[in-house]
Amino acid sequence: MARTLITRRFSVAPMMGCTDPHARYFLRLCSRHALLYTEMVPAQAVWHGRGERLLAYNSEEHPVAVQFGGSDPRQLAYCARMAEAYGYDEVNLNVGCPSERVQAGRFGACLMAEPNLVAELVAAMRQATTLPVTVKTRIGIDQQDDYAVLAEFVEYVANAGCRTFIVHARKAWLKGLSPKENRARPPLRYDRVWRLKRDFPELEIVLNGGMRTLEQAEGQLASVDGVMFGREAYRNPYLLAKADVWLFGDTRPVPTRHELVHAYLPYIERQLAAGARLSCMTRHLLGLYQGMPGARAWRSHLSARGPRSGAGVEVIMQALRLLPRELEGGAVFA
Repeated sequence: MARTLITRRFSVAPMMGCTDPHARYFLRLCSRHALLYTEMVPAQAVWHGRGERLLAYNSEEHPVAVQFGGSDPRQLAYCARMAEAYGYDEVNLNVGCPSERVQAGRFGACLMAEPNLVAELVAAMRQATTLPVTVKTRIGIDQQDDYAVLAEFVEYVANAGCRTFIVHARKAWLKGLSPKENRARPPLRYDRVWRLKRDFPELEIVLNGGMRTLEQAEGQLASVDGVMFGREAYRNPYLLAKADVWLFGDTRPVPTRHELVHAYLPYIERQLAAGARLSCMTRHLLGLYQGMPGARAWRSHLSARGPRSGAGVEVIMQALRLLPRELEGGAVFA
């Protein structure tokens, strides 16, 4: 299988409960260029035979990376081999999730306290695959949040062969804050990620955390190699369509929101025929018209009708009719 050429200039973060295959299919319709990530896949689950379900994806999603969470070198090496066999374009190790459940499995952000183990995990994964092996991390945890500790961690893991670090520019509190609070309350320290790039110019450094506009993203690209959007890309997926022009210089016409919905419909129909519920797909459309006239009616209709038994694409067509007619021709798409 030919490998897709990937760029990390703009990517969409792995988000539990959000970036499932249905969402990624739609996001790929929005952007031809953005690198997409799966939800975090527990390495132990793949090791115990659940890989066929957890690693399934649509071929249209490329370029697409799979993120694993784990702390056992054998399990992660196996996962890396599976990822290559399935045709993914990158393997990523989660060293950033602060949830207590993840900590109980000894992976996620708590691994920042064990750079030697992270290096061992990266080395095992690199031996098992020819795919790029990357690490997504925080700038620190708890009281271990000064720059020297972060730089030492990056240096140690880089010596094991990791060339790309995706850095959420907030530290994580392992106790006392929920995962949601850890995405907002610790202050953003972009300056530490910029400094990493200055101190490790040979590494690829991607900045994650807090960005909401393409103007912000473009400004950050003067100091880092790439930007990763999280919740904003999910809440406002049309941002990806404009990113192709703004950040990649794609000169092809930007699809309208209505065009994206209609392009998604054949996929929805195939999934419904295979037994999926409509709401599994429509929930990823709720933010498409964010900030536009009729956005509330669109969200309300999909949220109320999508989960009903037997709901089909007629629900989406009804929701489209609730929007102002001038949106249909693409006259308004900002």
